[in-house]
Amino acid sequence: MSNSLSKAERTRQFIIEKTASVFNEKGYAGTSINDLTQATGLTKGSIYGNFENKDEVALAVFDYNHNKVTEFIKAKLLATENAVERLLVYPEVYRNYLKTPFLQPGCPILNTATEADDTHPLLKEKAANALAIWKKAVENQVKRGISRNEIKADTNPAEIAVILISLIEGAFMQAKVTGKTTELKIAMDYLAKMIRDLEC
Repeated sequence: MSNSLSKAERTRQFIIEKTASVFNEKGYAGTSINDLTQATGLTKGSIYGNFENKDEVALAVFDYNHNKVTEFIKAKLLATENAVERLLVYPEVYRNYLKTPFLQPGCPILNTATEADDTHPLLKEKAANALAIWKKAVENQVKRGISRNEIKADTNPAEIAVILISLIEGAFMQAKVTGKTTELKIAMDYLAKMIRDLEC
């Protein structure tokens, strides 16, 4: 944490970091103020002195969790120039999610989307925006690959993005519910093969 942050900002950041895995694991409804005080070692008053309510903590935590996943994947994408190899980062990361501590409780978009119904419009909106950003990022990688003659010209970027996200999130959900990675591995192998088939 940077020293340029004020004490209040540092406390807010501390609360976000300490409660990030709690929200991602237990979900919004399943996380109580007691969970937050336990995770942070702070009093209820101290938490509410920095955040208006649990909603505000949840929204900040969603951004934090989502940014963590995005930055992790972005670093891996930028490690290679080839568009097909960049797309293969997705099945590789999610196949090995247990090796990535902040992904172990599950994908923050999936965890939030399954819970953020109309009773939590701001949380639902954040999940929808995160999904749109992910879809756009995949589409852009496919378009880039087409322009660099690395991906077949007749490939539909939107179609690839929808299928990639659906396979990852659907397989992730099965892994979470069953506690087994069998289906996840099958789906990620299939996704990797689908991506390799896009190559020129």
